[in-house]
Amino acid sequence: MRLKDKIAIVTGGGSGFGEGIVRKFVEEGARVVIADRDEAATERVAGALPGRTIAAVADISNESGFAAVVQTAHREFGGLDILVNNAGVGHTPQPLETVTDEMFDRIANVNIKSIYYGAKAVVPHFKQRKYGIVLNVASTGGVSPRPNLTWYNASKGWVITATRAMAVELAPFGIRVNAINPVAGETPLLKTFMGQDTPEIRAKFLSTIPIGRFSTPEDMGNAAAFLCSDEASMITGVAMEVDGGRCI
Repeated sequence: MRLKDKIAIVTGGGSGFGEGIVRKFVEEGARVVIADRDEAATERVAGALPGRTIAAVADISNESGFAAVVQTAHREFGGLDILVNNAGVGHTPQPLETVTDEMFDRIANVNIKSIYYGAKAVVPHFKQRKYGIVLNVASTGGVSPRPNLTWYNASKGWVITATRAMAVELAPFGIRVNAINPVAGETPLLKTFMGQDTPEIRAKFLSTIPIGRFSTPEDMGNAAAFLCSDEASMITGVAMEVDGGRCI
C-alpha cells in the first residue's frame, strides 16, 4: 500500500502502459482518474476497478480537455497528489522528410503540449500544498534513437529535458518530477513503431534488448509506483530506463 490514500490522474490510462500503471496504483492503495479519449477502453478499465477509479473521457492534447480532467479529480476524489503523463502517439517508420504536417502536429500536441497543459493545470495546486508528484512517460527513443522515427524520438527527448527542468524549478515547492523510459512493449503502439508485425521484425527488435523480451504494462506500473511513492522522496529529475538494458 505504498500509495495509500493518494489521488492520481493517469493519462492514456485506457490501454497499454497506462492501464498497467492504473492497475498497479490501485493495488498500492491509490484512487485514480483514468483520462483517455477512447471511451470504451476507459470505461473497461474503470469497470474492472470499481470504487477506486473513475473514467474521464477527454482529449488532453488541448488545454480545456486537461483542465476538465483535473477538475474531475477534485470533484470526485477531493484533491490530487500525482499526475502521470502517459498518453503518447507515434508514427510508422519512415524517412523524416516524409512525415506530414498533420502527423507532426499530432505528435507535438499529444507527446509535448499535453505535458505543458498538465503542468499549467496542476502546478498551482501542488505549489499551494507544498507537495505533488509528476511522472512523465518518455522513451528509450529519447536517449538512443531508432532510425526512421526521428520526430517521435525528438518529442521524447523533449520530455526528458522537460522532466529535468521541471524538477529543478519545482523542487523548492516540494514537488518531485521524474520520467520513465520504456523500450518497445506489448501495447497498441508496438505495431506503429515496427511498421508491420511479423516474426522477423519482432526478432529484430528483440535482438536490441539484452534481457530478451519486450517491456510490459506491469513493468511500467512497478516502476511508476516506486517513483510516485514516498520511498522515492529523494529522487527527482531522473529519467529511469525500464528497458531491459537496451540503452547500455
